[in-house]
Amino acid sequence: MGITFFWIGALIFKEPSAWAGYIASWAKGLLVLPEARVMMLTAIFDIALGLWLLTGIKPWVSGLLATAHLALVLIVVGINAITVRDIGLLAAALSLTINYFPYRKI
Repeated sequence: MGITFFWIGALIFKEPSAWAGYIASWAKGLLVLPEARVMMLTAIFDIALGLWLLTGIKPWVSGLLATAHLALVLIVVGINAITVRDIGLLAAALSLTINYFPYRKI
């Protein structure tokens, strides 16, 4: 999962304007920054999250961030030929969060 986040971040970083085309029109009106800038920030976030996932440090936190990010992507972009893979990644990120959450025994 970490490699996937890193790779997609690199692809977005390479062509942020092209990726901005996937943002739903209703969501574009909510942006406070230009679309390409938002995509650049998304690319940086994806790369950082991918590297964090690869380290295995506090996997429940990185899994939670990945879950939130992927849920937001599916809301903003919708389910299409590009984002259908995000459903599987969302399930994996949620599983990572749940399985590594530091439960306390009472």
